[in-house]
Amino acid sequence: MAVVKYFYIPVMLCLCLFRCLFVVFGIAERQLPRSCEENDFMNKRTLHRLISVLAALALGLSLLTGCGTKSAEQLKKQEDAQTIQVYLWSTSLYETYAPYIQSQLPDVNIEFIVGNNDLDFYKFLQENGGLPDIITCCRFSLHDAAPLKDSLMDLALTNEAGAVYNTYLNSFKNEDGSVNWLPVCADAHGFVVNRGLFEQYGIPLPTDYESFVSACQAFEKEGIRGFTADYAYDYTCMETLQGLSAAELTTTAGRKWRTAYSDPASTERVGLDDAVWPGGFERMAQFIQDTHLTADDLENTYDDVTGMFRDEKVAMYFGSSAGVKVFQDEGIDTTFLPFFSQNGEKWIMTTPYFQIALNRDLEQDTARREKAMKVLNVMLSEEAQNRIVADGQDVLSYSQNVPLRLTEYMKDVRDVVEENHMYIRIASNDFFAVSKDIVSKMIAGEYTARQAYRAFNAQLLAEDTPADDEVVLTSGKSYSNVFHANGGNASFSVMANTLRGVYGTDVLLATANSFTGSVLQADYTQKMAASMIMPNGLMSRQRTMTGAELKEVVRAFVEGCEGGFVPFNRGSLPVVSGIAVEVKENNGSYTLTGITRNGQPLKDGDTVTVTCLATEKQMEALLASESGTSLDGDVWVKNTWRDYVSGGGAALAEPENYMTLR
Repeated sequence: MAVVKYFYIPVMLCLCLFRCLFVVFGIAERQLPRSCEENDFMNKRTLHRLISVLAALALGLSLLTGCGTKSAEQLKKQEDAQTIQVYLWSTSLYETYAPYIQSQLPDVNIEFIVGNNDLDFYKFLQENGGLPDIITCCRFSLHDAAPLKDSLMDLALTNEAGAVYNTYLNSFKNEDGSVNWLPVCADAHGFVVNRGLFEQYGIPLPTDYESFVSACQAFEKEGIRGFTADYAYDYTCMETLQGLSAAELTTTAGRKWRTAYSDPASTERVGLDDAVWPGGFERMAQFIQDTHLTADDLENTYDDVTGMFRDEKVAMYFGSSAGVKVFQDEGIDTTFLPFFSQNGEKWIMTTPYFQIALNRDLEQDTARREKAMKVLNVMLSEEAQNRIVADGQDVLSYSQNVPLRLTEYMKDVRDVVEENHMYIRIASNDFFAVSKDIVSKMIAGEYTARQAYRAFNAQLLAEDTPADDEVVLTSGKSYSNVFHANGGNASFSVMANTLRGVYGTDVLLATANSFTGSVLQADYTQKMAASMIMPNGLMSRQRTMTGAELKEVVRAFVEGCEGGFVPFNRGSLPVVSGIAVEVKENNGSYTLTGITRNGQPLKDGDTVTVTCLATEKQMEALLASESGTSLDGDVWVKNTWRDYVSGGGAALAEPENYMTLR
């Protein structure tokens, strides 16, 4: 209706001017007979009036032309002002979580973008003026988030922060008491246990550290590993080290050290303290000895470990509570147990599915701030959190507003959860990297506990080595990544047009979550250039098809299809290159009404090469085997993009108006 209004106003003004003209002539025609002199005089006067009116009409039309152009620009600015951008770190959130949030706020235009699970990505956006309204991150620490502090809102006095249990909120407080980040529900990590195997061999389920060790020894006698884990990964090394010392890390001394280490205001590097951490490495060394971990365990991947568990070659492994449901569904009697501290306490290692923060720029616009706070409120609601976890999985929330409802999969740790013994891991980049190095060497027998403590501390205190910051791509201009009804998303169009050239196809069709939207006027290193592509499993498939077949594929992207993605708001509509589409919007649903190529309607008999970008889950529904002839197998888009920008001479294409939304 807005577009119609902008055309309606100048048309009506033009009609008014024409009516004035006709009135002039009407007056002239209705004059009574006069003498020749009088007629001559009146004709001259009428002529002057006519010239004046025509001049006014010309001026009016000129002004209206300018007004129409200005109105289009104003419309885009209005769309920008009304849009709240939310960056999600995972595609899974885009498919279930985001549609729910939008459904609860139909009057708020929310643009969801799958960003990146890396704070370096958001630092880059901040440095180049592109930090979005709301950001989420999973691999997170206050330590790494320090450079963002002055760009983020203080949420300490909000209802949302007030709802978080103090036990957990303390992990997110800055030294000055401010709070920039809030955690959502927990992904619980501990021990996934084959309870059926324990019953089969008459071995009691562990209830403390001593009985855990006894169970490992009993299974060893039966030729079964009592415990192992995927120590090929940094997070397993890190979380085992911290989980064994959760009781000590949550003491007054432990919290004091964590605050000092994480303080965003600190400009000095902070190492390990000498009160909590020496004992932590002693506990890790004892755990390695008690579970008989060796260098061979350092080769274990997640698939290796879960395969051993499924084949009953190992009774317990370190993993997520989600694994319990997986194996229960397979008919394996499985339960979940916590870390057993050597002081008798029980703790669950937790990872927030993500942390959330708001751009401080929102405070400059009251209306936008209020909209963003509404979005935040829904994102942290019980109903929304239920859509984060897998179907049937427990929601372990850090918020008092979300009641505890544990399923049978978590019943053996109810007392731990009710005691709020859900330790939030220290997850700085340093802790990931150093834990992998040091714990691996402990497992391999290269370090004693004391040697490990000293080496870990030395690495934390060491000055950062200069990162590889070679520029591989330069963008001379920033492009809007807000969807506009007349044109689409300019930033996404740049990426789509560029990739169409890389793939060498006539048409490129991509789901809206394919790109991060971070096309800024900046120099991109290889890491930052790679972050322009959605990080979670984006694949490409290329086919030759007819115009008629292409229409059906585009229709599936626009309107949604069974087994595929269904657009839930304007920002989730697909991105195209090499064609332009017209789409009708009606109460949140979308209908494809036209496709043009090179300015002409796409013909059914045309033959075109098409590259589609989508996740594996979406691809089959969108490109069935009978739809054209396959030219190439599925390829990871991030690999193609990385090779392109790494080759030197990479350049970004110009955006196009690829969509008109009616």
